[in-house]
Amino acid sequence: MSAITGKQYMERINSMKANVWVDGKQVTGNISEHPAFKGIMKSQAALYDMQHEDSFKDVLTYQSPSTRNRVGLSFLQPKTKEDLAKKRAMVQQWAKSNNGLMGRSPDYMNTVLMALASSADLLKGKENCFPEKLVSFYEYMREHDLSMTHTFIGPQVNRSQYYMGDEDEPITAKIVDRNVDGIIVTGARLLATQGGITDELLVISAGGIVDKAYGFAFSIPSNSKGLKFICRESFVGRDSIFNYPLSSRFEEMDSVVVFENVLVPWDRVFYYDNMEVSNNFMIESSFHGFGLHQVVSRQIIKVEFVLGIVQSIIESINIKEYQHVQEKASEIIVALETLKALLIKSEVEAKADQWGFMQPDRTTLHVAINIFPKVYPRFTEIIQLLGASGLMSIPTENAFQSPIRKDLDQYLQSHAHEAEYRVKLFRLAWDLTMSSFGTRQTLYERFFFGDPIRLSSQLYYSYNKEPYVQRVKNLLQ
Repeated sequence: MSAITGKQYMERINSMKANVWVDGKQVTGNISEHPAFKGIMKSQAALYDMQHEDSFKDVLTYQSPSTRNRVGLSFLQPKTKEDLAKKRAMVQQWAKSNNGLMGRSPDYMNTVLMALASSADLLKGKENCFPEKLVSFYEYMREHDLSMTHTFIGPQVNRSQYYMGDEDEPITAKIVDRNVDGIIVTGARLLATQGGITDELLVISAGGIVDKAYGFAFSIPSNSKGLKFICRESFVGRDSIFNYPLSSRFEEMDSVVVFENVLVPWDRVFYYDNMEVSNNFMIESSFHGFGLHQVVSRQIIKVEFVLGIVQSIIESINIKEYQHVQEKASEIIVALETLKALLIKSEVEAKADQWGFMQPDRTTLHVAINIFPKVYPRFTEIIQLLGASGLMSIPTENAFQSPIRKDLDQYLQSHAHEAEYRVKLFRLAWDLTMSSFGTRQTLYERFFFGDPIRLSSQLYYSYNKEPYVQRVKNLLQ
């Protein structure tokens, strides 16, 4: 096989009939037609279709090293700095179609799986570890262009550092049995974004393991027996692109994943019952380097979108002459150019790892992800401060098709725009910053790679400060 089309993606997910629950009701029929999923699935399908457009083919795909078929470029294992630049261009081309609002577009998990497979040698010779299965699964995903979601963490029952739950009735998913067919898993995991609308679910214990039963890495089809996705309330405001320009198209559902004696076949188990590996593999692997490179590439496109909205508001209501307005817009410009510079620096200072893959500079990318969770909520605030009452004076599409249209045209026009366009612009700003969809976006970006304080601590401890301390010592001596 090779890179799939949007139609193939839709048909494949519909045929799986995964066990998905929304608002206390099980999804029946084609999930692509369900109000909570049809917008995002259509947007996701459009990404797959782009792979076959002549103008994007070389940006989004490459020749498989094993079959020579065209496969998604997000699966590429980079061996040169030029390869890293290609991967950045691929991520940003897809991100432009949704303005960076789809944090779980397929390229994210494709990159994660590629990174883990590129570090599979870390598992060689270790008890209950199967590096060859991880590599084989990566190649299978690449050649079939399968979609994937993931879950890395347990439910928030008790946030003490090593709490896992009751041993007899587990809350956090754990291995409850092992047999000739595979491992049996029971319990729950968070937080599978796009759960139920992907082919596969990747499950990895990412650290803090004190009982080997909670440490594992595997992937299973989303329709596996005993697997259930319990979704939060949908933030799709309804179908109207006028009223809900973002949520109607890019709302990525989040779900709790419940395992009820789920059998994970041995050929899908990458490691288990090894606490050292469970606690260290994600840190020692290429996950952070390649994963962060993809994330920052997408976030840059999102900041560009925010800047576009802010400048559009400024021009619409003619407030560019005010210095406080210029200052606020400049905050976004500074953040944008800083992230761009850091991303390029990570590629310029990239080095080949012990397996011959070109890894972007991890420290540089850690600086970037320490910046973004702090500036993105500020962007939301800036849009609210500049939009002010305009973010509330936003009648619906039906209002513009009613007898009061003349009033709206007269009283809701702006300096630069007629009323309908102005309202569409301010509804866009509202949907990004004030709707349920928009506030979820802010929370999502705050914690995309974990707690911001923990990220700061990681940067502090990993950053080599000794050369600068030595310069102080040299001066004092």
